[in-house]
Order: sequence, then C-alpha cells, then structure tokens
Amino acid sequence: MIKKWTYNIIKEDGENNLASDIFDFLIIGIIIVNILLIIVDTFEMSETYYRWSSNIELVSIVIFTIEYIMRLWTADLRYPQLKPFKARLKHSYSFMAIIDLVAILPFYLPFLMPIDLRVLRIFRMIRLMRIFKVNRYTSALKTIANVFVAKKSQLLSSLFVVSLLMVVSSVLMHALENRAQPEVFANAFSGLLWAIATFTTAGYGDIYPITLGGRIVAGIIAVLGILMVAVPTGIISAGFIEESAKESVSDKKYCSNCGEPIK
Repeated sequence: MIKKWTYNIIKEDGENNLASDIFDFLIIGIIIVNILLIIVDTFEMSETYYRWSSNIELVSIVIFTIEYIMRLWTADLRYPQLKPFKARLKHSYSFMAIIDLVAILPFYLPFLMPIDLRVLRIFRMIRLMRIFKVNRYTSALKTIANVFVAKKSQLLSSLFVVSLLMVVSSVLMHALENRAQPEVFANAFSGLLWAIATFTTAGYGDIYPITLGGRIVAGIIAVLGILMVAVPTGIISAGFIEESAKESVSDKKYCSNCGEPIK
C-alpha cells in the first residue's frame, strides 16, 4: 500500500495528483537553487554564505538520495513484467537513474575513498548534472528529448557529413596556406578550429586565410557551412511538428460509443 502510494507520487506520467505536483515542484525548486549556488560559488563570498551553501547542499543531497532510493524501491511497479531484482537492475541502468546517481555521488565519494582536494573540486562540478533531472518533471524537455530520439539517425547522418567536410576543408586549407602561414597552418588538423568556426558561422577571426586560393576556398566553405547548419535545423523543426501532432492526438478524448473525438 505504501509502495503503491509512493510510486503514484514519483511516477513519470502526465496524470499527476496534488501530492505529485508538490513533489515535482519541490525537486525542481531544489535543482534550480543548486544551479544558482554553483554559479554564486564562483564569486568571492563571506563565510556566512558558505555555511548556508553547505547546509543547503546537505539538505539537497538527503532529498535526492531519498528520491533515488524511492525510485529504486518502486522499480518493480514500473516494470511489473519483471521480477523485483531485475526491475531494479533495469531501472538503475536507465539514463535518468544514472543522472540521479551522478547528482549525489560526489558527496559520498570522500567517505568511501581518500580523494585529493583538487579532484574533489572537479567531482563537485558534476553537480551541474542535476540540471538534467528537470527533464523528468517537465513535459517541454521530454518533447525535446523525444524529437532528438526520433530524428537521431538523420541528425547523426548530417553530423557525419559536416564532420567530413570540416576535415576535408582543414586538409585543403593546409595545402593552400602552409607556405604563407606555416605557424598557423602547421599540419593537416591545425586548421580544424578555423573550419569549425567557419562552418558554424562563429568566425572568431584569429585564424584566417591570406592567399587568393585560400580565400576562395574559405568563401565556398562559409556558404556550405550556412547550408549544412540549415539541414539539422530543418530536421529538428520537422521533428517538433510531428511530435506536436502526436501529443495533440494523444490529448484528445474519444467517445466510448461512437469513437468520435470529444470537443
């Protein structure tokens, strides 16, 4: 009975009751506070602030740990077709469960093994992973995730083509610019940063061609960069339209007698 009640509060679906809404808002609020604290920690603050920050961190860890245990405990209700042990094992290997674990792991590591303070600081930066926990509680982020999953093959294909073009352009620019700028285009991959900046239209301006051939090729590559950036944009846009259509259909209620949508 208690397990079922707990699962109904923490389960990931659109049918939330009051307790589920309170739980979701609580976790989202804690995540936002933690991200703000990570940003503020980069400034020089008073000792009072650091004491408050440590206390908030401790409370956050306790709540996130309880949440992780609750989700592990109720995994057999999420996967009723599996035995409890296998259900918990499947849950622990899921993406969001790994995010949950990474969000609390840096706090417990010093208690499990001796860690150098410099390494500990790096581990503490992993707290930024907590921002991905928001994905579980907001439908907007779930929609974005669904779009990327649905269009992953097309996006990977376009990414492969862009990567290939960047490597080719880097080799080509080395051949054209090496004699004129041996310190800038020293080898085949020295112009890769330039290629990335050109393809993404960022244009840092620290590396640029000075020969006629290099400038002509750079112009062609810049135009190709604009076209290639538009490809994944179009794929993602189409994915959003398709996902929105699916959500609008799933949100519709139908008459049990005639099967027509209820307006």
